[in-house]
Amino acid sequence: MSEAVKVENRDGILVLLIDNPPVNALSVSVRKGLHDALDKAKTDNSVKAIVLACAGRSFISGADIREFGKPPQPPGMAEVLDMLENSPRPVVAAIHGNALGGGLETALCCHFRIATKDTKLGLPEVKLGLLPGAGGTQRLPRVVGPVKAVQMIVTGEPINGDEGLKVGLVDGLFEGDPVAAGVEFAKKVLAEKRPLKRVRDDNSKLDAAKKDRTAFNEAAAAANKRNRGLVAPLACAECVAQTLEGTFEEGLAFERKKFLELMNGEQSKAQRYAFFAEREASKVAGVPADTKPRKVDHVAIIGAGTMGGGISMSFANAGIAVTLIELGQEQLDRGLGVMKKNYDATAARGGMSADDVTKRMGLITGKVGLEAATDADLIIEAVFETMAIKKDVFAKLDAIAKPGAVLASNTSYLNIDEIASVTKRPQDVLGMHFFSPANVMKLCEIVRGAKTAPDVLVTAVNIARRIGKIPAVVGNCDGFVGNRMLSARSKQSDKLLYEGALPQQVDAVVTKFGIPMGPFTMGDMAGLDIGWRSRKDRGIKSEIPDALCEDGRFGLKAGKGYYKYEGGRAPIPDPEVEDLISKTLQKMGKTPRKVSDEEILERMVYPMVNEGARILEEGIAARASDIDVVWLYGYGWPIYRGGPMYYADTVGLKHVADRLAAYAKETNDPSLEPAPLLKKLAAEGKTFASLASK
Repeated sequence: MSEAVKVENRDGILVLLIDNPPVNALSVSVRKGLHDALDKAKTDNSVKAIVLACAGRSFISGADIREFGKPPQPPGMAEVLDMLENSPRPVVAAIHGNALGGGLETALCCHFRIATKDTKLGLPEVKLGLLPGAGGTQRLPRVVGPVKAVQMIVTGEPINGDEGLKVGLVDGLFEGDPVAAGVEFAKKVLAEKRPLKRVRDDNSKLDAAKKDRTAFNEAAAAANKRNRGLVAPLACAECVAQTLEGTFEEGLAFERKKFLELMNGEQSKAQRYAFFAEREASKVAGVPADTKPRKVDHVAIIGAGTMGGGISMSFANAGIAVTLIELGQEQLDRGLGVMKKNYDATAARGGMSADDVTKRMGLITGKVGLEAATDADLIIEAVFETMAIKKDVFAKLDAIAKPGAVLASNTSYLNIDEIASVTKRPQDVLGMHFFSPANVMKLCEIVRGAKTAPDVLVTAVNIARRIGKIPAVVGNCDGFVGNRMLSARSKQSDKLLYEGALPQQVDAVVTKFGIPMGPFTMGDMAGLDIGWRSRKDRGIKSEIPDALCEDGRFGLKAGKGYYKYEGGRAPIPDPEVEDLISKTLQKMGKTPRKVSDEEILERMVYPMVNEGARILEEGIAARASDIDVVWLYGYGWPIYRGGPMYYADTVGLKHVADRLAAYAKETNDPSLEPAPLLKKLAAEGKTFASLASK
């Protein structure tokens, strides 16, 4: 038998124990082990029942995604599942940890299922741009009903064992050893002579929806509400709906057809790339893999403003206590009040209970004075984005923080080495750039200073993951990775207005591409007066935004900016802005031209790619995929396009370089000249992904 599947006969109960660390994925060795054991059991009269269980911390966590896109190796998944489902002896799945994707599909082919209370049961394939391809879309609706099934499959969100019992997904709960519990349950099945339950044969939970699809249609629409631009969720809903149309076999054939369409489609390729890019980003380049993180038991956050409050909520949401520090009681009370209001709003929407609000607020202790950070293992500064203020805070922290404490700045632009220079411990200093709102956004840019110690970097990566963030380690430069690339895009969006484009045209192109918000809507949300004051301080003029601000058009907060706002947040194109832009161009002696949507898209995306190439050349990012992680999880880049560097690879780097060179010439903008790395890769017919193989 395969080493990945251990077989033991316990007084007539055949135990099949999958042992394929780390997550017991359904690799070819596991499939072969199960196939051979089940085949042998067919002719073994001593076998009265079969128990399927897993060693380690989890049941089967899904298919082995390393096999995706490769020639299939026998035995196939469908063959193994058929053997389980058609076994003449009862098969019991004893589930602990996670039963996800192919793991749950395997369990659904067993005649009985038992689980621990905290087991996660789900079909998350949609998050990889796929659908459950081994009968999950046809079996789950027959077990939990089509309404619950479409919710689970379209969102990809799991349920726990407790809920699984309530909806009929599991037949019982257990504690302790899954093998022992499985054997005990199998003996009970035999003693009570329970009939074998093949999920595929039971259509009873489909009957109500066949007669009236209203509830199903509403559930499918609600589950798909936030899936703009994604094709997999719609395909998932179609497959579940197929259970109401025809036979089980017809449903399986439809599911297979849709699965192959998605598997070979560009969206799933991009989403699978993003999955691996996220995992790769946690590996810190140049740091030994066995580097241990420092112990972090006590966390202090300096600053109770928008960012400090959001960061504190991120820790509280993960069940980690924090001390939130302000210089004055009034500022502290205001910050705590905002957090409570945010939690209450979530509770009002049904996102958490009132008890949850109390528990999370209880994990945040407000204190006045930096002395409250004396015993902290990790101190995150989140004060104003001004170098003088940040240096003052770090100099004071250096004097009071305990030896070995990690000192992190939440700066989004400023030089980490300059901040570290005011301390006697630059090895303990780094950047942890959270994105606003920090309690919602997934990304944490971890900025490596010139002297940052390896274990400090690993500590920051570890703590970011503990609070549910996706870490990306980057180098120290103005704007790091994300904001540096955003600046390249912002320069082009501004220039387009002087050439003849309108804000609503630019924003429409960007949102159609899949980015949630266009640059001019984003400017209105942030407040146009901020940039205006900054330009005045530096003696810089930018005629169109300056004219808007001089007219009191500061954005959403003023009810008007690039757009007008009539009592809500929805931007409405304003003829007054068009008139203002036209008059400004006349004063400047500029003649507007018709700018195509194609040009707008290329000038919104390709300059970012160009800046990404420079970032790679300078070693600010270790991998092109790290840049993509920053944009996917910090700026709302559509996951089905894989990130700007991945997207450039799919378009072709020669095309990108050629278009940039053409725009540089047409607009007299040297910054658009292709970066040396981009030109080199384009000339050699290579991709950014090819750099990872070096």
